[in-house]
Amino acid sequence: MPHFPVNHPARPLYRVLSGLIGVYILVFGVWGVAETIGDPLFARSSTWALGLRTNLAFSLASVVFGVVLIIGASRRTNLGHYMNLTAGVVFLVTSILMMSVLQTDANFLNFSMSTVVVSMLFGLILLGTGLYDKVGPPESAEAELEHRKHPVADVHRR
Repeated sequence: MPHFPVNHPARPLYRVLSGLIGVYILVFGVWGVAETIGDPLFARSSTWALGLRTNLAFSLASVVFGVVLIIGASRRTNLGHYMNLTAGVVFLVTSILMMSVLQTDANFLNFSMSTVVVSMLFGLILLGTGLYDKVGPPESAEAELEHRKHPVADVHRR
């Protein structure tokens, strides 16, 4: 079973970071929809929004993901924890898959290499924020702190 830190002191910072990524993705999606509104859904045109190549399908998906990330960052429950973990994995897998079909007709989201890099960075950041923003009762945090204060660990801290 994986161990996620409970009530990490930097949890508000991680929530703000995931919220900022959500805002960027939402703004990118809205901008992309405005730029590609008359194009086919999976067009392979040279349409760029905020430095990333896009089409209507990718822009609509970005609007949905941006809203989901903002909702997850605004909640003080474990909903954001699970949303960030899931979104991080989705971004990483999507970026790797899209990179593998970058120069082919299978590039249905119209990714460029810069889009792959940004998606991979966002995936890593969201995965990292998801690892440290778990919320739990104060007793869980105290038990974790006591576990860290093991006598053997105290010898190495001096």
